[in-house]
Amino acid sequence: MENTKEEKTLIIMKPDTLQRNLLGEVIHRFERKGLKIVGMKMTQLEDAILEEHYCHHKDKPFFAEIKRYMKSSPVVIMVLSGINAVSTTRIIVGPTKGYEASAGSIRGDFSMSMQSNLVHASDSVETAEEEVKRFFRDDELFDYQKIDFNFLYSKDEIK
Repeated sequence: MENTKEEKTLIIMKPDTLQRNLLGEVIHRFERKGLKIVGMKMTQLEDAILEEHYCHHKDKPFFAEIKRYMKSSPVVIMVLSGINAVSTTRIIVGPTKGYEASAGSIRGDFSMSMQSNLVHASDSVETAEEEVKRFFRDDELFDYQKIDFNFLYSKDEIK
């Protein structure tokens, strides 16, 4: 049986999501799947947090362009929760390159780009834990029971 522990994952709805009026559509995809929003805010990203978040790209020639793009508009940042939330979210989002993403995924339906690909989604449970702490204080996250929880998972999956 797969992991049955409830996980948290980070989503950044990038500038193109807001500029293309797709915010509601993107949020709707996660909610419709059954993921629970436990934190959400709109913010303008600054160099320091972008340099920390994209540190694995800092020596690459496109790093300056990533920073420029991510600062070009506010972003909406969300923390989602659910059993297998990280892997589920990655499926909903689709591969990084929008032009390679399957129809039905967010990027497959709305993106043709590698950079303007609408959303960032944590790529592992470990990364998600780091990213959630980077963007949210503990008092900005909410722990609550949704009434649909017992209808989303079987008894065997809920531990």
